[in-house]
Amino acid sequence: MKLNESCLPSEMVATPEVDHGNDTVAPDRQDQVRANTYSLLAALLAAPPTQPMLDMLRRIDAADDTRFGASWDMLQLAARYASVEALDDEYHDLFIGISRGEIVPYGSWYLTGFMMDRSLAYLRRDLDRLGIERQQGVCEPEDHAAALCESMAVVISSPEDLGLDTQRYFFEQHMAPWMAIFFRDLQAAKSANFYRAVGRLGEQFINLEKQYLTMLG
Repeated sequence: MKLNESCLPSEMVATPEVDHGNDTVAPDRQDQVRANTYSLLAALLAAPPTQPMLDMLRRIDAADDTRFGASWDMLQLAARYASVEALDDEYHDLFIGISRGEIVPYGSWYLTGFMMDRSLAYLRRDLDRLGIERQQGVCEPEDHAAALCESMAVVISSPEDLGLDTQRYFFEQHMAPWMAIFFRDLQAAKSANFYRAVGRLGEQFINLEKQYLTMLG
């Protein structure tokens, strides 16, 4: 599960809603938009943005006046004034720290208050059933927010094999119970500057995913 930055820009920016006035987004494009958004969030949560990533974010055009579109505009503005050096420090303060960062980006922590808890075991069981394996050299548990976003992108990108029911199950079991709260905490973190915009985008997107998957249920 590795992000390819070159696939992101133009196909990424659209709200995950079926009906846009008189226009309807085709299902295959809808899934591409959703998967790319998950992949972007995964990249931003896995490591500080690189200069090519910042350059890409500065070219975003949300092209709508929804709250989700406003969150894209906020991220673009944050990227415009960010530097790689400052983001490296911000990321460290938020997610790493000396003993730990200000934010703990793990599902088991949010769900039970403990790391490596039973919720991680259930996630590993489901990932094994889906054939999703952790990359070599990755030390983080699979319930890291970045890993879950990238896993969801993989599930969405394989609709012929997995289907909408699998998307809904994975999202409801492993993401919906805690991830919007995590993104709200990220927005409120004292160390957050650029990542406040990431939190805003993430919260809006997760809420739209809940509506989207419920509507198609």
